[in-house]
Amino acid sequence: MDERMDFGKAGEQLAVDYLIGQGLVILDRNWHFSHKEIDVIAREGNDLVVVEVKTRNAPVRELPEQAINRQKRQFLIAAANAYVKYNRISLEVRFDVVNVVFNAGKPELNHIRNAFFPTLW
Repeated sequence: MDERMDFGKAGEQLAVDYLIGQGLVILDRNWHFSHKEIDVIAREGNDLVVVEVKTRNAPVRELPEQAINRQKRQFLIAAANAYVKYNRISLEVRFDVVNVVFNAGKPELNHIRNAFFPTLW
């Protein structure tokens, strides 16, 4: 595994630990549908939460959530639809982003709930 993948996986693990600490139940990680991937799928109450994790080093020129362009949103929505259908889930789907920014080696996390809505793409 290369250094960039290790860095991303470290950020993803921090995000998962954070989400668990917030009371979310992790259902899946790195779930693939075709060439689409969902980083984390969790449940919070009556919501199925699709989480995109963005990991960066400081200083950050672009906010990590800005890296989720229209095409990435479409991929996440398509993958979430497939997950719901495949697993016969009847929950509301929410799309969140967890930003992990390493500043001098120390991670800072920012959880954006309802980062985007599937009807706005």
